Amino acid sequence: MAIDFTLTAAQRELQLASRKFAAEVLTEARSAELLATPEQRFFATRPTYEAMVAAGYLRKCIPAPAGGDNAGMIDMAILAEEFYSVNPSVTLTMLGSVLGLLPLLLGGTPEQCQRLLAPFLKTSGAPLAAFCSSEPGGSANAGSPPPGEGVRTTARREGDNWVINGRKKWVSSATGWNRAGADVLTVVCRTDPAAAPDAAISIIAVEGPVSGLVFERAIDTIGHRAHLVPQFGLHNVTTPSHNLLGQQGSGLALTAAAFTGTAALVGILGVALMRAAFAFALDFARAEKRGGVHPIIEHQAVGYALADAKTTIEAARTLSWRACHALDTQSPAAEELAVQAKIFGSEAAVRVITDLMRVVGIDSYDHEAPFGRLLQDALALPIFDGGNMGVRRRQLHTMFKRDDYSPLVASGAA
Repeated sequence: MAIDFTLTAAQRELQLASRKFAAEVLTEARSAELLATPEQRFFATRPTYEAMVAAGYLRKCIPAPAGGDNAGMIDMAILAEEFYSVNPSVTLTMLGSVLGLLPLLLGGTPEQCQRLLAPFLKTSGAPLAAFCSSEPGGSANAGSPPPGEGVRTTARREGDNWVINGRKKWVSSATGWNRAGADVLTVVCRTDPAAAPDAAISIIAVEGPVSGLVFERAIDTIGHRAHLVPQFGLHNVTTPSHNLLGQQGSGLALTAAAFTGTAALVGILGVALMRAAFAFALDFARAEKRGGVHPIIEHQAVGYALADAKTTIEAARTLSWRACHALDTQSPAAEELAVQAKIFGSEAAVRVITDLMRVVGIDSYDHEAPFGRLLQDALALPIFDGGNMGVRRRQLHTMFKRDDYSPLVASGAA
C-alpha cells in the first residue's frame, strides 16, 4: 500500500484559490469584531458571507451527489484551513450551516434533499442552516434515561404536523440574520417520551421563517466575536410530518454520525489557528533583536520553541487529513481517528498559541499582534462540537471497552 499525502492538481488549485480569497475578502471582515453587540457584529459579516456564497464556496461544502461541488472531506479540510486561519468567525458561520445540513444529507430522502437544499446550492443570497442540538443545561448526556433529563425539547404529532416545544442554546446562526430563524433548522427533539433513549429522539427539519421561535439572547462569546450563537425558545413551532429526517427514533444515531464528520474538521481549525500564530512568531523572531546583537531566532530557546510548535502543527494536520480520508473511504477507523483529531488538534492549538506568546514576549499581549484573538478563538475548540471531556474522550473510552475493539484498526494493521 502506498501512503501519499500529495494533493491532487484540483486540491492544490482549491488551496491556492481559497488562500487568495481569504486574503482579499475575509481579512477585511475582521473589523466586524469591533462592533458593540453580538448581533451587530454578526450582521456586519453578511456581505462577506454573501461573497463566499457567490464565489461558490458554500457549494464546495455540499457533496456532489446532493448537487454540490464537494469531492470529499479532504477538500473540506483544505478549504477550512485557508479560511479559518484568516477569519474564524465568518468561516464558522459557513461551517455551522454545513453542520445544520448534515442530518439532512445523512438521513434525508431524495425529495427532502432536493427541496430543502435548494437555497444552499445557489450562488446568491446568504442562506443559513442550524443544527439545533445543544440545550440550556448542557447536552453531553442527550440520551440519558430517567431520572436523567436527556433531550428536553419535545415534538408531538398533531394531524399532518409536528409541534415542537423547547429551548436551544449555542446553535450557530439559528435565529438567522433577523431573529426569524435560519432557512433550515434541524431540530433534535424527543418524539416518544416513553421509549428507550435509542428510540426516543428524532431530528425534524423546520423551514424558516419560523413562527414560534422566541429569541432570548445572543451569547457574548469570548472568541468568534462576529459569529452568532443564540439562546432561543421553540414555542408550538409547527412543521409538516414529512420533514422528519431518517426514521423516527433514529435521532441519536444521526446526531452521532453528523458530529463524527465535523470532528476531523475541528482538528483542522486548530491547525489553522496554530499556523497563523506560528507565521507571526517566526517573522517576529527573524526580525527582532530585543536590544541584543542578533535576531532572537538565533537563540536556542527560541529556535526550539518554534521547532516544537511547527512539529505539532504538522502532526495535527496529518492526523486530521487521515481522519478525513478515513471518513471519505468509510474506513472502520474513521470514528476513532476523527475523535482523536478533534481532541489533539483543539487542545494543541491552545497550548501552542500560548507557547508562541512566550517566544514573542510582552508584545504578544498587544491587540496589534494576533495572539489575543487567536487564543480567544482557540479556547472554543476543546469545548464545542462535543466537548473533549464530556463527549469526545467518552467516545474513545466506549470504543476501547468493546470486546471487538482492536488497537491496530486505526493504523490499518489489524
